[in-house]
Amino acid sequence: MHHLWRALRLTVLALLLGCLLLLALAEPALASIHTYHEQPGQTTYRSRQSLRDQNDLAWQATVFKRYIEGTLQGTYLRLVGFPGRGITDHNRDLAIETGTSAQWQVPHQLDPQTQALPDSVAQYSIDAVLADLQRPIPLTLRVPLRGGGTAQLVAAPYVVEEWLQVYAMAEAVSMAD
Repeated sequence: MHHLWRALRLTVLALLLGCLLLLALAEPALASIHTYHEQPGQTTYRSRQSLRDQNDLAWQATVFKRYIEGTLQGTYLRLVGFPGRGITDHNRDLAIETGTSAQWQVPHQLDPQTQALPDSVAQYSIDAVLADLQRPIPLTLRVPLRGGGTAQLVAAPYVVEEWLQVYAMAEAVSMAD
């Protein structure tokens, strides 16, 4: 009986160690990064994540970079707020902070293909922000709302990593053209 317990304990220990090894070696999935060939000569790279503000309302955060006939159209952050509650103020800048000394003020800017956006959607050119980041760190986004308030969103390092990957993927394509 003693041998049976010993064998059972060794088996359980081996299974636990195996599971821990698999978890340690597993790479994070980047399933939310996509490449779209929207039409001949037009390619868009995109990362879409859901972020929550200080009131626990969900915002959709999409970073995209589009090329048309090999010409860069820019890198944009599009934020979609909860309809009726996240009415953005397109006349005020988005503030992006690292929590240390780095801060950016980013004006509302549409990509060349977008004519207008609903009130709950804001869009910003973020090429300069992504170019300045050396590594994926948490970013605080202060989204200006109508009436003078702001929605505060935090982009976790894994979200910023995806944004940097979208930025780098497109840069590699740009250099190859």
